[in-house]
Parts: sequence; structure tokens; C-alpha cells
Amino acid sequence: MSQTPDTQGRPVSLGQRVLGVVVRYGVVAAVAFLLFGIILLISGKDPIQSYRDIFTSTLGSTYGFSEVIVTMTPLLLTALAVALPSRIGMINIGGEGQLYMGACFATWGALTFSYLPAWILLPLMVILGMIGGGLWAFIPGYLRAKGLVNETISTLLLNLVAPMIVSFFIFGFWHSAMDTNKTSNFSPSARIPTLFDTRVDLSLIIALILLALFWFAMKYTRWGLEMRAIGGNPQAASRNGIPLGKYIVLVMFIAGAAAGLAGMAQVSGFYGVLLANFSRGIGYMGFLISWLAGGSIFGILLTSFIVAVIITGGNLLQLTRDLPYAVINILLAFTLFVVLARPRLSRKRKEA
Repeated sequence: MSQTPDTQGRPVSLGQRVLGVVVRYGVVAAVAFLLFGIILLISGKDPIQSYRDIFTSTLGSTYGFSEVIVTMTPLLLTALAVALPSRIGMINIGGEGQLYMGACFATWGALTFSYLPAWILLPLMVILGMIGGGLWAFIPGYLRAKGLVNETISTLLLNLVAPMIVSFFIFGFWHSAMDTNKTSNFSPSARIPTLFDTRVDLSLIIALILLALFWFAMKYTRWGLEMRAIGGNPQAASRNGIPLGKYIVLVMFIAGAAAGLAGMAQVSGFYGVLLANFSRGIGYMGFLISWLAGGSIFGILLTSFIVAVIITGGNLLQLTRDLPYAVINILLAFTLFVVLARPRLSRKRKEA
């Protein structure tokens, strides 16, 4: 088993590193839930019973757990779309728009080639979804490579444009005869296969494979080494012959492709149609997850799972505890604040 030294030079095994990640994010979740419990108490709700409702509805049954995985799957892909550019010092807030464009391209394929068998149509939709998201991310990547526009601003603004483009195609060309707010149902050959008689579909396996490839590439390939060099010191990397512009454009395209794949999976698996404004903030949530995880693969997996539990359980609290949907955002905000405070507290302990 591979070992790496800790801050004091002692070897640390992979198992110890994984355990450290689990403990660290477990503490973050516990503190966030504690703060959220205070809010529930102030509002006259029973926090213990509320947490019991959350965890029994999500982790207490096979169906509940499968719904958590359904919610988690697109978050893994949109978090990956943020984590990849962050390795070269770029901030991609455009996962939401890239998700929409991936869904749009994939829907065009599903409606145009609905007569094709699944073994041809589904790979075609995957490719189209990745192209749609990749092209949408290519725009800010190219502008950044040319030194024209900062990618943080351009990706954020493009998030507002993509849903309008999707709505234009739905209302103008693709809407069903019964409802102008969505397309007609996809053909069975355009639907992603589900797993284990649940709503969990094949996109979960694809997301996990992509995360594993990301980890492998960053750790064991020349591409990953050069990306880390760019992220550490772009001027030094450029002087050593690493093409910064090409990396910026390529990395942004690949990141957008990951988010576009999430959009394809949503329309092909979760919904079976393309709806106007179908996303529940999946792209923005992926940015939050990647930021909380610090771009770590284990961190992305754990944080995505925790966020999925919060979202899935929060939906139930609306029914059982008469709480508004905003409670989900409050709990996620507490989680963010705890993570923001942790580095400052760590520095104070070191100074002491």
C-alpha cells in the first residue's frame, strides 16, 4: 500500500488518509447539523424528530438510500466540472449553463434519431451531451486563454443564457402537443437503463469511472503533472515550455463535457423529457461541493453524499414538519460557514 509522509515526516497509509477525510467531513456535517438544530428549535420545531425524519427517510430503507444516490449522481459530475479547472487555477462557475446545453444537445439527438436502437442512440446522446457542455465551456476558456475575459465572470453570466436557449427550442420547436413547457416523452431507446429495480441509472457508474480517471490522471500522468505545475506557478510552467493557452481551453472543454453529461443523464434518465428550467441548481451545487471538498476525489464523494441526504431529507421535512424548502439552503449555508471557519481555527491552533 502506498504511503505518503505527514506534516511531521511520518508515513501515512492510504487507509489513514481516507479515514482522515471521513472524520474531517463528518465533523463538518455534525457542526452544521448542530447549528441547524438551533434554528429549528427557535422556530418551534423538534430538531431531534426532524433529524430522525431525515435519516430514516434517506438511510433507513433501500428506497430512501436509492433516492439519495439518484440525487447524488449529477452532483458528482458537476463537482468534477469544477474540480478539474481548479487544478490549473481556474474557477468554473458555469456548470449550470453547461448542464443545460448538454441536455439541449442530447435532446436534439433523442428527438431526431428516436428510431435508432438504444445501443446506438444512447452513446450518441452521451457524445452530444458532452459536446454541448464542452462547447459552452470552450467559450470562456478561449476568452481566458486570449487574455480577454476572466472565466469566473463569463461562466457565471453564461449560466443565465443557457436556460433561455433551452426554453427557446422547447417553446418554439420541440414542445409536446399537450404541454408547451416540455418536449414529448423520449422513446424507450433514448432512456438510460436503471440499476437494481430502482431509479438509480447507469450514469452513476459513468460518474464514478470519470472520478477515478481524474484521480489517476492527476496522480500518475504527465498531463496531471503539468496541470499541477500550471496551478502552482503558471509563469514558471510557461517558461518550461508548458502551453498554458492549450491547457486552459482543453481543460475547460473537458470540464464542460462532464457537466453536459450530467445534463444528458437528467433528461435521459431522471425525467425522460426536456423541461424548461429543469435543473434544481445542480450546477451551482456542484460548485459548492467541489469547493467544500477542496477538489479532493474522496471529498467530492463524501460531500456529494451528504448534500444529497440533505436535499432528499429536506424534501420530506416540507411534508412532515411543515418547513419551507429554504431550510435546505440554510443547512447547506451552515455547512459552508463551518468549512470557511475551519482553516482560520486551524491557523489559530498552530499559532498557539
